[in-house]
Amino acid sequence: MTELQAHLESLRGSGRKLLVPYLMGGFPQADVYPETVTAVAEHADAIEIGLPYSDPLMDGPVIASAGERVIRNGVGPNRALDLTAEIETRVPRIVMTYYNPIHRMGEAAFCRRAVEAGFSGLIVPDLPIEESGSLRSIAAESSLAWIGLVAPTSPPDRVAATAEASTGFVYAISTLGVTGERGALASSAQRVVDACREATDLPLLLGIGVSNAEQARVAAAAADGVVIGSAVVRTVLERGAGAARDFLAGVRSSLDSL
Repeated sequence: MTELQAHLESLRGSGRKLLVPYLMGGFPQADVYPETVTAVAEHADAIEIGLPYSDPLMDGPVIASAGERVIRNGVGPNRALDLTAEIETRVPRIVMTYYNPIHRMGEAAFCRRAVEAGFSGLIVPDLPIEESGSLRSIAAESSLAWIGLVAPTSPPDRVAATAEASTGFVYAISTLGVTGERGALASSAQRVVDACREATDLPLLLGIGVSNAEQARVAAAAADGVVIGSAVVRTVLERGAGAARDFLAGVRSSLDSL
């Protein structure tokens, strides 16, 4: 069992619903990034950090713009790792990156850098499960938990394969499309949660389109917790790290009411 899985399972076993906010590495700018991470992590059970990348296929407008912003400020994947390494958090960190930066760095070198930056989990949304064996093996050797993504359209055999490969938690995608806030939780959310429940006992977090405290509560009533990204990034950009902390405090309170 990986450190990340053990941490999340312990919290789940205590009856706690899990909250994992997302933040872009180096956002909103390098000098305030440490205090932003600290604020976003305050009410979290883990924090997902995305590495800036110029062709973010899964990212919607808010997160894609955040990546463009930090890239213009001179923060690429390597610099984002370096900046994150300088920050201490009380919760585990999960790195989200597309495969191209890993390929350019080399799988072993990337995993080593990620661990040195304090990460204990890895999400690579554009790497198919069939092509991920090498990276998953190196990640395991580096004590990086692998987090697989399951879409609403994933057939049962693919759900089972993704769940079997996962060693941290299973990331259930609530709806098709890119990341972003939605007016309501997608009707497909329950379906993908049910499919994952049949395949695994790992912690199951629902993300993509979870936009506010009420939606988080509804999502977590079915899953073990939620991942919230665009709403956090937008709040940081518009109102600052303190407002993002307050937003997540409200989400935390909503989850604790279950």
